Amino acid sequence: MATDNQQRPWQDPTLPAGDRVAALLAEMTLEEKVAQLYAVWVGIDPNSDEVAPYQHDLADPSLDFASLARSGIGQLTRPFGTAPVDPAEGAKALARLQADIVAANRFAIPAVAHEECLTGFMTWRATIYPTPLAWAATFNPELVERMGRQIGQSMRSVGVHQGLAPVLDVARDPRWGRTEETLGEDPYLVATVGTGYVRGLESAGIVATLKHFVGYPASVGGRNMAPVSMGPRELADVLLPPFEMAIRDGGARSVMQSYNEIDGVPVCADERLLTHLLRDVWGFTGTVVSDYFGITFLEIQHQVAGSPGEAGALALAAGLDVELPTVRCFGEPLIAAIRAGQVDEALVDRAVTRVLAQKIELGLLDPDWSPMPPALRESGGAIDLDPPAGQEIARQLAEESVVLLANDGALPLRPDARIAVVGPLADDLHAMFGCYAFPSHMRYHYEDRPSELAAAIPSVLAALTAELPAAKLCHVPGGDVTSADPAAIEAAVRAAETSEVCVAVLGDRSGLFGRGTSGEGCDAEHLGLPGQQMELLRALLDTGTPVVLVLLAGRPYALGEVADRLAAVVQAFFPGQAGGAAVAGVLSGRLNPSGRLPVSVPRSPYAPPGGYLGPLLSHRTTVSSVDPTPLYPFGHGLSYTTFAWEEVSFEPAGGEVATDGEVTVSVRVRNTGDRAGVEVVQLYLHDPVAQVTRPQVRLVGYARVPLAAGEAKRVRLRMHADLTSFTGVEGKRIVEPGTLELRLGKSCVDTQHVGRVELVGPLRVVDHRRRLTTEVTIE
Repeated sequence: MATDNQQRPWQDPTLPAGDRVAALLAEMTLEEKVAQLYAVWVGIDPNSDEVAPYQHDLADPSLDFASLARSGIGQLTRPFGTAPVDPAEGAKALARLQADIVAANRFAIPAVAHEECLTGFMTWRATIYPTPLAWAATFNPELVERMGRQIGQSMRSVGVHQGLAPVLDVARDPRWGRTEETLGEDPYLVATVGTGYVRGLESAGIVATLKHFVGYPASVGGRNMAPVSMGPRELADVLLPPFEMAIRDGGARSVMQSYNEIDGVPVCADERLLTHLLRDVWGFTGTVVSDYFGITFLEIQHQVAGSPGEAGALALAAGLDVELPTVRCFGEPLIAAIRAGQVDEALVDRAVTRVLAQKIELGLLDPDWSPMPPALRESGGAIDLDPPAGQEIARQLAEESVVLLANDGALPLRPDARIAVVGPLADDLHAMFGCYAFPSHMRYHYEDRPSELAAAIPSVLAALTAELPAAKLCHVPGGDVTSADPAAIEAAVRAAETSEVCVAVLGDRSGLFGRGTSGEGCDAEHLGLPGQQMELLRALLDTGTPVVLVLLAGRPYALGEVADRLAAVVQAFFPGQAGGAAVAGVLSGRLNPSGRLPVSVPRSPYAPPGGYLGPLLSHRTTVSSVDPTPLYPFGHGLSYTTFAWEEVSFEPAGGEVATDGEVTVSVRVRNTGDRAGVEVVQLYLHDPVAQVTRPQVRLVGYARVPLAAGEAKRVRLRMHADLTSFTGVEGKRIVEPGTLELRLGKSCVDTQHVGRVELVGPLRVVDHRRRLTTEVTIE
């Protein structure tokens, strides 16, 4: 960086950030300010729509980078995640690009480089972690925080500044293809696990971007980007709390607007959400970025704008700061609207102030900033995006996320058994990956390089072969995930008939925009297994050979038709590069399963979706012939050992708690089996009478308790009355006096102990500053 530039006030790290921004802003032209409000997507392929919706229509490869760089560039879109690139070579290329940007613009301002990081840094040769639905199944936010920190360190090592994760959408309809990206159907679980990830990513210096703000998972019919019809109470009590917690307790510095509209108003143009709630009420000071082409969709999908300039004006006025993934609305169209007096330039100043403040926070305007990562500043430097520490976290997450749903004694498998391993996913590496893992994202674009795109990981078949060397394994695919092939089913049946046990590995193949059975744009019409997989499963059960079902999936699938005939059911939600070994370890008994369901498993594929979090009339009633009761409830999961819950107490002993007070629930958990295991203690709240209808139960605390054989530990959950709050009749969040039940359970329906609490005192109005989490101690 030139010496004269170093003397400029905006590059003086001893000055307050606000002063630095003001000094810079005063020198900038309108074009230079607007240039900070959009990204440029270098290397985009306009002939493909695999990375973003409408990419083939909206990508513009003809953009003159050199011309754009003269005014500056706000962000660079996915320099690593768009194509296979060696990490070190990619870092060097990004450094050269940043050097060009700095040299081209008057103020030597670098760009923020952003990448996807939903299942790890989404680039070639990086650790591929389980999908978020699997994170949630661990009920272990501390482990997820470690993962977030590791991912952030990898991203920082190559010059990336911002990560587009986590997804804090609370799953409302599992037919939605992006269910795999969520942390489940309970807002408390989503909030606590998601906030853990945010803390980890931010602790590594990466700007965490919360997705998708807000309403996206509640689309009509579970269809991607479909309209949302939702009242303000459901929005406030179910969908917003995870974002509140991740901002306040996690320190998230960016929020991504969601594609959807709510009651006819697109979020991208909703000032009530993006400015009043997010900034004026919650006090958020970071940047709001658009989901890819989200501003353009105001024109071409929502039809509330007649041109790119009108769309840009609407979004800017609503409070959106940065257009991603490339410039279409915030460039010349917005400048023209300002010149014509149709848009107040003060709105540009407001947004660019936030963008520049974040760049200063990241150190990008400091005089000693260098585009070259430290590891490559000396000859021979190397970058490892899949280090041993990352591999270990991926292994632990995969192992803790596997859920044993049912077991009649068939598991663990006998070491010397004759086993038929069938199913389209038994020997499929891609069955381990969610849609935002690099091999899935790039799979169809680079089909000639499959071995280079996938990590060298074992499938379930390969891992089970290694796990049980004395067993006699016979493998027959039994067909594909989506196609129908009666001959393939017949071959699988023959294999099962000559075996002592059959392991059927079924589920999803994740992809994008219709190229998978799960993933973004891959929504389902019903919750039956895709393709002919249920036909295959029925045929295997008809052989009389015990069938162990292994599901590698991005959503829960209805199993009520066959549940009472299955010997065991193992659920894994795209468990990442260590997933094959984790599943095999559970099947062999080397691992004691400890995962719990973050989403309910339906009984019927046509049951109305909704999850467990609903008022009385959303559950089974005598006034409807449709029974929505799930087959396996939220929080359910079995173990190979047994646990006793003893010495339960609720304090204060009298049961009276002030509406601003606390209650402590205590239980001693004992492992009564002959092997180590993990129990997950779950605390649920039931509100028998309230001024508005309330969920029958909702999660308000949990504790993951590892125990050696015979060991006991005391678990204490201290819950503040704030966690009983809800949005009342007048639209305010209140803590209401009255009788409550606290239920300790192994799931939302498997209640072990119940305590009654009387909230006494005045009705309290609370806000986002309320207590958000239950304090847990284990001793």
